[in-house]
Order: sequence, then C-alpha cells, then structure tokens
Amino acid sequence: MGVPELRPWRAAGPHVVRLADAVRPRLARVAGTVRPYLARVAAAVGPRFARPDRPGSPQVARGARSKTRRFTATAATAGLALAAGVATAAGPWDSTGQRTAERDRAAALEATRGADHGGVPAHAGTPPRGPRAAPPAAAVLTGLGGTATAAQSVPGGTALTGVLDPLLKVPALGRHSAAVVDVASGKRLYGTGSGDALVPASTTKIATAVAALSALGPEHRLTTRAVFEPDTGEVVLVGGGDPTLTARKGTGGLASLHDLAERTAAALSGQGVREVTLSYDTTLYQGTTTHPIGVNANLAAVTPLMADEARTDASVSGPAPRVADPAADAARKFAALLADRGIKASPPGPSKATTRARTLATVSSPPLAALVERMLTESDNDLAEALARHTALASGRRADFAGAGAALTARLKKLGLPVGGAVFKDGSGLDRGDRLSADLLTALLVKAGDPAHPELRPVLTGLPVAGFTGTLAGRYADGAAGTVRAKTGTLTGVNSLAGTVVDRDGRLLAFAFLANGTTAPAAAQSALDKAATALAACGCR
Repeated sequence: MGVPELRPWRAAGPHVVRLADAVRPRLARVAGTVRPYLARVAAAVGPRFARPDRPGSPQVARGARSKTRRFTATAATAGLALAAGVATAAGPWDSTGQRTAERDRAAALEATRGADHGGVPAHAGTPPRGPRAAPPAAAVLTGLGGTATAAQSVPGGTALTGVLDPLLKVPALGRHSAAVVDVASGKRLYGTGSGDALVPASTTKIATAVAALSALGPEHRLTTRAVFEPDTGEVVLVGGGDPTLTARKGTGGLASLHDLAERTAAALSGQGVREVTLSYDTTLYQGTTTHPIGVNANLAAVTPLMADEARTDASVSGPAPRVADPAADAARKFAALLADRGIKASPPGPSKATTRARTLATVSSPPLAALVERMLTESDNDLAEALARHTALASGRRADFAGAGAALTARLKKLGLPVGGAVFKDGSGLDRGDRLSADLLTALLVKAGDPAHPELRPVLTGLPVAGFTGTLAGRYADGAAGTVRAKTGTLTGVNSLAGTVVDRDGRLLAFAFLANGTTAPAAAQSALDKAATALAACGCR
C-alpha cells in the first residue's frame, strides 16, 4: 500500500520538544540521586591514582585495582540509570504497550485509501488531520485459539440487544441487518434480520477471499510468461491473471516486467535472436472485460494481462485513471524494455500461444495469502476480480463474471457455509446485484478462524485495523482503534462493515452490519462504527 513518508525534520520538531520536556525532570532526579554516591567513590579512589614517585609505568596497588573495578561498575550503573530514565521518558513504547512511532505515524497519514464507490463525503478512508494521535490500542490482544477467548463466558444475547439495538435502529441506516457470533464456539449471540440477503458492497471481498484460498491454497502464485513460437519466431507475452505485475523499478516484492524482459532478452540473445515479432495472449479469461458498472476509476478492464493495475498515475491503491486497453499497454511496455536490452520487437498485437511454444522466462506474484491480505486491506477491486476468475478456473468453470460467481457460491457451499439467498455478480462488490447476509459474512469469518482451516487465516490477518491500516486508517480515532479489524463496504445508499473485535473480557467476536437505503452516508458510517466500538467495550454478560 502507498504510505506518504513524513519529512523527517518537520515531523521530528514537535517530538523533540516533547522529548526534551519529558526527559529533563527525569534526568535531574536520576542525576540528583547518583551524584552524592559518585562523589564519595571519587574521593575514596582518587588518591590511589596519584602519579608515582619515579618515572615509568605506574604501579597500581592491588587495592587500587579493586577500587578501580568498583568505580567502573559504579559508573556503568549510573550510565544504566541515566539510560533507563531516558528510555522511560522517550522510549518507543507507551504505557499500554503500543509503539508510539506507530501511533504517531497512523495519526499523520493523510492519503485517501481504498475504493471510492459513489463519491461518499464521509471520507471513509481519510485519516484525521492535525496533531492529535489515535488513541492507543489495547496492550494485549489474544491470538486466535488463545486461552483468553475461552476463559470468560460469552456475552449474553439480552445484554447485547440492549447495547446494539439503540445504535442500529437509527434512520440513517435505512434497512439493516446485523449478526454477532462468538468465534470460539460459533454461537450467534445477536441477530436482527441476520438471514436477509442485502447489497453487501465491498464486504463481498471476504467471500471472494475465502473461496479463492479454499480453491487454490495460500501458497499459489499467479505467473506471467514470455514464450517463443519456433515455427514463426514470434514472442508471446502470456497473461497469467496477475494485476499486481509491475513495470515500475521498485517492485516491493511484486512480479516485475523489468525482470521478465531481462530474462527474455538473455534467452533470445543466447539463441542469437535480436529481432522478434511480439504478441500478447489474454485467452486465460473469457467474456467481456468491462465490469457491469462500466468504465470506472475503481477498477481496470478485467483482463489477465496488465501492469500496475493499468493505472496511469503513480498510485498503488484507491481510485485512479486507467488505460483503455491494459493488455496492449503492458505489451508495449514490455517491448520498450526488450529494446533497452538489445532486442528489437514489432508493435505488439493480440495472439494465442500454441502448445509448441517454448517458455523463455516467467515471473510470479507474491503468494495468494499476501494477495488476499492486500485485497482486503486496500479494498483492491482489480485483485478481487482476478481472484474470482482464478477460483472459477480452479473449479473447472468459465473464467467470466457468471462463471466466477457460480464458482464462489459452490466453494462456499462446499465449506458448509449458509449461502441461501447469496448472489455473486462479481468478486469485488461493485455490482449492486450482489446479495449477502450478515449470517453468511459472520460464518465466513468464523470459518477463517477455525483451526481446521489454517489456509483461510489470511482472511483475518488482511482485515483493515481500525485507526491504523487500509480503509479503516481514518476511522475510530476516538473509538476502538487497534481492537476492531473489519472490511468496509460503501456504495451510494449502501454502508456495510464486517470483521472481528476482542471484547472487554477477551472474547473474539465476529460481526457483520449491512445497511441499504442509507441517505446520510456520514451518519450511517458513524452508526456502524459506534456499534463496533460498543462491542469492543462490552462484557455484556
């Protein structure tokens, strides 16, 4: 994800001032305590270090050496005391166990994150401006399967109803549904219309993530190839459905078009080939490349070959202008990179690699686990549509919108999840024809936390962290920062939130809130955030 860096000196100025103010009294107290003792030691040891009567190397008496050792130890102790004072005053950890650097960094973020689905003025992903830092997270969050999740009794349904009903029954939420489930037991603790299938917006990506990981496994990688046709002397760039393939110099661990060109050029040069006809192959996917919402800044045309998600600017997430034909654009960039390496290529055109083609070079994406985390954290629509199609391919279905939707449903049903009423028109949640229930969303999260399905764990680790990462970086500044992890969903008239929270007693809860027909997006978002915050603060037994 793209994070704007702080200008070191501008950012450091106020911290240095606060650091000096904090350290000064502590240093004074430490120095006041140590000074008399140091003086007494110096007075006792000083005579032992007097210059000897005769020239040459000084002969220090055994007693003096003992005193010297005590003096060194005392000085070291004093140094440690001073260091402890400084660390206590200005160390990297605050009293709750949170890194102060992380807290300050989160408060300083100023870039809009995630998708902008409808121009919502609520600034769903815009961090708060100004010097105020996000409140510290809880000192310890028990891991999945930890004893704290089983040590306390689960919240009571009646108590939860008393807490959540007033927060969710507000006009801003229109028609809504909600569910809260205890992750350790799978027991539903709260529900209102929880079986109703509503428009889920980007919380659809939770379902896409579970289905893709189930079908492909967390170690699966998406591979882009350059192949050579021996009969025609043609080089074909074969799209492998990796939207994160990058033509930029800084790869950040992504598959690099530079690397692919370097290896391809080396292979061709080794065969004495200096000029080729270049083509590109996008036959991995079928059907239209245009999403039902049409041309939109939230995603590129859905094609198995693109570089940097076809963005025309330097962004790495969120809405951005896109090239009209991502595959042709990637092929042109590849041709230019080959030329830089001494291989002249023709202007590229579409083609299909034959079974006789020899592989010249390949580059592969990060593992699927990392791609899922990126998709969820940044609400990456291009990745979501790619993973839905790969799920279709792994399921023996046609890699188009309809085939992907059918594959998602089938995979979730195979996992025993409640798919009744669920409709998948796409993998990203941009299509208003999508339908999911709060029961299904919470069941997906519980399944991801099931020890019997470790392959699904990236679904939980990829959820944005309230107040810190992704589409939640700018939310919960005065609420449950650090304790709520959730996927957001926003379309015009639609607000949703689904994720996990550790309550006051250490129970890990899964929740899903869906609202359709919202007329005041800022108020709707605030209501959902308050409900999640209430769960974090609730023992509710």
